[in-house]
Amino acid sequence: MNKRTGLHQTPSLSLTTIREGGKRALSRALSALEAEEGSEAIARLLDEAAEHAQAHVVGLTGPPGVGKSTLTNSLIRHWRARGERVGVVAVDPSSRFSMGALLGDRTRLDTDPSDRDIFVRSMAARDRLGGLSHEAVTAIVLMRALFDRVLVETVGIGQSESDIAFATDTVVLCIQPGSGDSLQFMKAGVMELPDIMIITKADLGPLARRAKADVDGALSLAMRKEKDWSVPVLLVSAVDDTGLQQLIEAIDLHYSSLLDSDRFLAFRQDQSTVWLLDRIRRKFGEIGLAQIDPAAEVTLAGGPFMADHIITKELERRLNSTIRTK
Repeated sequence: MNKRTGLHQTPSLSLTTIREGGKRALSRALSALEAEEGSEAIARLLDEAAEHAQAHVVGLTGPPGVGKSTLTNSLIRHWRARGERVGVVAVDPSSRFSMGALLGDRTRLDTDPSDRDIFVRSMAARDRLGGLSHEAVTAIVLMRALFDRVLVETVGIGQSESDIAFATDTVVLCIQPGSGDSLQFMKAGVMELPDIMIITKADLGPLARRAKADVDGALSLAMRKEKDWSVPVLLVSAVDDTGLQQLIEAIDLHYSSLLDSDRFLAFRQDQSTVWLLDRIRRKFGEIGLAQIDPAAEVTLAGGPFMADHIITKELERRLNSTIRTK
């Protein structure tokens, strides 16, 4: 037992033990990821999970108040009705004092505690302007090896909302009628991030249709994320289930298009490099990045998390050696 955290020692953690232990084991594992970040045992677990990724990861983003949590509930209900196992990473703003999740998204999600095939984890954005902390990324990596779908609902801060594109397979951007969001997204280039766009609260009628026309116009000016995928703009209302079936079909179709192409494997490989670059940059800055070849390091280490562990130890050794010689 780890006296500091009250958790079982991380060497006992493996995908097999977590699968067999159900929700409680997964909860303990996620707590261990946060409490013992950077350890060799955690790095090995995460690389094992990355190697055995099986879930389709769907990112749900958009400004606060757009209805993401309500939509998350609807998607969970539909996927569970199809017998799919669902994991949710709900990212909320951080408390300035505790750095914990400020809103506690889990309290807004209507899930059955006795259902072993649905798991929700609320996480704090911490100081990440892009919306996903390192802890959230590691939770996604672990959960996508255990579920059929992983839904990532981000803090939704609008113009800086870009991390989600590097941690998910399908990005769904939500826009609220009458909010002026489409103009803001055109300015920021965020229109180039989503694979699917939805106008929420479609029950508002003319206002929702006007927002859809604005978004269609903005998309015509934006660069395509994928040449052979045309981003659909859907009118959705979680209140009366308007457009939900079309949204689910669009999510499935996008995932199928990824699997049917040669882009998916390359995309997952690029994710590993992006994660490693981000970790080293945040710890050692551009000077640290200049010391490594990220793609080679990931290959040699067997995964991005062990590569991060090895590189961090080496750069810390060099830094300490330099300080001692001065």
